[in-house]
Parts: sequence; C-alpha cells; structure tokens
Amino acid sequence: MERITVIGAGNVGATCANVIAHKDLANEVVLVDIREGVAEGKALDIWQTAAINNFDTRVVGVTNDYLRTKGSGVVVITSGMPRKPGMSRDDLIKTNAKIIVEVTEKVVKYSPEAIIIVVSNPLDVMTYAAWKTANKPSNKVFGMAGILDTGRYTAFLAEALDVSPKDIQALLLGGHGDSMVPLRRYTSVKGIPITELLGKDEIDKIVERTRKGGGELVNLMGTSAWYAPGAAAAQMVESIVDDQKRIFPVCARLNGEYGVDDLYIGVPVKLGRNGIEEIFELNLNQAEYKLFQESADQVRSVIKVLDDMNLFGD
Repeated sequence: MERITVIGAGNVGATCANVIAHKDLANEVVLVDIREGVAEGKALDIWQTAAINNFDTRVVGVTNDYLRTKGSGVVVITSGMPRKPGMSRDDLIKTNAKIIVEVTEKVVKYSPEAIIIVVSNPLDVMTYAAWKTANKPSNKVFGMAGILDTGRYTAFLAEALDVSPKDIQALLLGGHGDSMVPLRRYTSVKGIPITELLGKDEIDKIVERTRKGGGELVNLMGTSAWYAPGAAAAQMVESIVDDQKRIFPVCARLNGEYGVDDLYIGVPVKLGRNGIEEIFELNLNQAEYKLFQESADQVRSVIKVLDDMNLFGD
C-alpha cells in the first residue's frame, strides 16, 4: 500500500504509527496532529529507528495538513481528549464528537476510498459519528476496541494460568468499557475450555478486571493506555492491507444481527482488503444474549447524547 495515515500524534497514534512502520505495511505512514511540531518530531524519531529495527516504511509528520494524506488506503483516527482520572467515557462525548466530525470530513475529502478505523473514545459512539460524517458503507468505517479488550483479557488469563498468552483464544462482545461481554464458552487454551482450568470465582474476577481495564491504567498513570491500543489498531491495519481475513472482535454497525439494528457495537468479524467482509452471528445462550442486549442499550443511551447535539443535520 502506498500510504497509511494516522490522525492524532498522541501516545496511541504515535504507537500505532510506529507499529505499522515496523510491519512495513506501506511505502509511507503520515502522522497528523493539530499541535505544531508534535507529529513532525515523533515521526522523525520513528523514522530514525528504521535502520535499527530493519524497516523501509517512510514516516512523516505534519501539522493539520490533510493534503499530505491524500490517497491513503487506510486512515486510523485517534484524535480526541484522553480520559482523566474520575472521568467516564461518556463524559468525553461532547468534546470528542466535534473533533471526530471535523477530522472525518477532512479525511474523506482527500482520501475518499480510504477504510477508516476509529480508536477515539467513547469508542462505539465516536465510530458511529465517523460513519455518519463519512457517508460511506459501514464495512469501510469501524472501530478498534475488541482486540484491545481481548488482549487485556488474555493477559490476565495467562497470568492466572502461568501459560503463554499465545496459546489462549478469547472473544468478547458488546460495547467498549464496563458493558463488554467476555464469552467464557469461546475462551480456551490450546482448545481446552477455560472453565476446565479455572474456577468460576477466579474467572469472574478476571472478567471484572478486564471490564475495568482502561480505568485501572488511568488510575495508575493519570492518563489512558497507549501501547496496547496502538498495537491493536495496527493489527487491524495489517489484516486489511495484507488481506489476511483474520477474525477479530471489532466495533461494527449491526443491521439485525444479534437482534440489534443501526448500532455500532463489538462483534466478531472477518477483516480483509475490503474492510469488514463478514459479521459472525454467534449462537448466544440466554445469559450471554441478555448481557449483550444490556450492553447495546448502554451504547444507545450514549448515542442519544450524540444525536441530541444535531451535528449531522438529519
């Protein structure tokens, strides 16, 4: 791919650009930020590791110059205000929605064919805002959340079991944050169901820690995480650029799947060069279905805040 753009040169965006460059997924990665010199400096720093880390992708940074992003095949949007201690994801919506709308308009102007991956919080609602603004098919606009949440879930399970995280297969559904739905039945270690390896109480604690995973890091550092979110977004980019058709939990727009319509929420999908190429509808049991619907209701309540802002003129 000739060009990939990452909007927002904060910790998440810079980490994402760094990982993409290391994977040599494009001739060029463009890092964009509104703060003078920040994207330029971070891009230069990443580019100076090329000989050390053995990659060829040119990394450049620009200040609010979307013309430089023209013709990007994939655009990752990380723009927005990060969470501060004591701030819920929902508190961010009024500030970040305006940012997402403005950024998406510029992205589409210069890269009309680009696949857009949203990382900004509150994730499910910001992805919906980007889709409404972009006026593109929903398989081309989606959000990164489930890969990050699964990464956290897997890390905690690996610790509890004292095994390699590479051998753990895990899956989550639902909104990003406290309402996510980890699926125990679909979690295994080399095919061994997790329920055969850990007791219910221990799994419950891990599930709860996963749900609060972002908040735990905010409380420790005073700001949001960046290594895992940046790497998770880059993994999605890789699956698209290399047409890997990998199965990931992704924030996707549902049209009747799981009994949900016109809502962005986390579900397993196939990611390839066309973006979301298939949405997998799992046969949930009654308890799982109830949790998923509760998660959907929570996402809807935040989207109502967005709709009440009348940003889209419809």
